[in-house]
Amino acid sequence: MTKLITATERIEKARGFIEKARKLERSEEAGWLDFSYTAQVKDFLRQAKEMIKFIGYTSGIPNETKEEAKKVYEEIAAAEKELLHS
Repeated sequence: MTKLITATERIEKARGFIEKARKLERSEEAGWLDFSYTAQVKDFLRQAKEMIKFIGYTSGIPNETKEEAKKVYEEIAAAEKELLHS
């Protein structure tokens, strides 16, 4: 049976995926047109979203944690804009 992960751990893992996406090296010649780079960034950000997507709908989780999950969603959007659209 799989181990349940708490909401706080999910938030930490999501932030870890965002950091992994930021640490990827971008090709200077192709930029966002480097499809491998773009696919890797999108995959890390997708994994981050999947880690936190149900936190806001789960009962029994403190409002502070739900607010933290919303901040992570904003961080994901900002990272996508920073990494792929700049």
